[in-house]
This record gives sequence, structure tokens and C-alpha cells, in this order.
Amino acid sequence: MARKVLTDAEVELEIKRLKESPMVALGKVEERIRCRRRQYMYTLRQYEKRGMELDAAGVTVEKLLEKEKELRRAERAHVEK
Repeated sequence: MARKVLTDAEVELEIKRLKESPMVALGKVEERIRCRRRQYMYTLRQYEKRGMELDAAGVTVEKLLEKEKELRRAERAHVEK
């Protein structure tokens, strides 16, 4: 059975109807949450990958925190000049 070809006006009416549909709103919220969770997962994967690279290079959390302290001291010394 062939599909009915919609006119431009019918397309616009259908878009208007769908935009007002609570079911469309529900689907959009679900998709937004699902996409946000997936993005969070991808971010965590990147952190894991970077952590493994740092670990292989011998970098530790303690070394990074010490480096951060050194940078803050240098910034304060620069500001005081």
C-alpha cells in the first residue's frame, strides 16, 4: 500500500501537533537523560585512559598535588612582585 504524500501545510500541522504532545516531551526528557549518562560514561573512560597513561609514566596523585602546590606558590610570588 502506497504512502499518502503530505502537503507542506499538512507537514506543518503535524509538526505543531507533535511539538505539543506530552508523549514527545516525555521522549525528549528520556533521551536527554540517556545521552547525559552516556556522555558521562565517555568522560569517565577518557579519565581512565589518561590515568593509565600517567600511571605508565610513573605519575602519582601525590606528585601531581605537589606540582599543583608549586604552581600556586609560583603564581603567588608572581602576583606579589
